[in-house]
Amino acid sequence: MDLTGKTALITGGAKRVGRAITLELAKAGANVVINYNSSSQDAQTAAKEAEAYGVEAMIVQADVSEYEQVKAMMDAALDRFGVIDILVNNASMFKKTPFPTDDLEAWHKTTGILINGSFYCANLLAPKMLEKGEGAIVNIIDLSAWEAWPNFTAHAVGKSALLAMTRQFALELAPAVRVNAVAPGPVLPPPDYSEEKIKRTAGKTLLNRWGTAEDVAHAVRFFIEADYITGDVIAVDGGQRFAHRKHEEG
Repeated sequence: MDLTGKTALITGGAKRVGRAITLELAKAGANVVINYNSSSQDAQTAAKEAEAYGVEAMIVQADVSEYEQVKAMMDAALDRFGVIDILVNNASMFKKTPFPTDDLEAWHKTTGILINGSFYCANLLAPKMLEKGEGAIVNIIDLSAWEAWPNFTAHAVGKSALLAMTRQFALELAPAVRVNAVAPGPVLPPPDYSEEKIKRTAGKTLLNRWGTAEDVAHAVRFFIEADYITGDVIAVDGGQRFAHRKHEEG
C-alpha cells in the first residue's frame, strides 16, 4: 500500500512508540488520527509535528477499553476523513499484575485495552476496509506473547491474545485487508528503570544495545507497504529472543 493520501488511526499515538509510529506514517504521506486517553498535550504536540510533513492530523480522546468511546472516536474520524485505510493497535497499559491477585481492576483494565480495545477498533473499521477492498492493520505486541513475564500476567495474556487476533483477523479479512504484528524488544526504557537496569537489559540482546521507537515505526511502515505479507510478525528486539544463548549451549 502506498501511504500517500491514505489515513491512519494510531491508538496510543501521542507519545513513546505510538508517537514515533504517528510521525513515520505522516512522513510517508498519510493523514493521521492520533488517539490518546489522558495525554492531551502530547497529542497536540504530535499533531503539530505530523502536520509539518504536509498531511492532516486529528486528535481524538478515547479510552479504547470502552466500546462507546471507541465508537464515538471512529464516527468522528470517519466524519472528517471518510475512510480509515490503516489501523495501528498500539494502546497499552504496562502495569504489574501478579498472580494470584486481589486487584481485579488492574486485570480488567490491562486486558480491556489490549484485547477488547484492539477488537473494538478492528471490528468497527473492518467493514469499511472490506467495502473499499483495501486496508492494513498492524498490532503492536511484544516478547511476552511467547514467554511468561513475572508479575505481568495481564500484560502477557493481553499481548498473547493480540498475536492470536493478528492471525485470526488476517484469515477472516483476506484478501482485501492485511493484518500483521510488530513485537518490540527493549526500545524505550520505562521511567522507573535505573541506569544499572538499562545497561543490564542492553546486555540481554545480541546487539548489546537498546533500539529506538523509530526502529519499531519503520517495521510498522514496512508491513503497511508490503502487499504480499499478512498474518505475520516481526520482532524488533536486537535478537533478545536468542541472546540467552550468547555464551553457552544447552
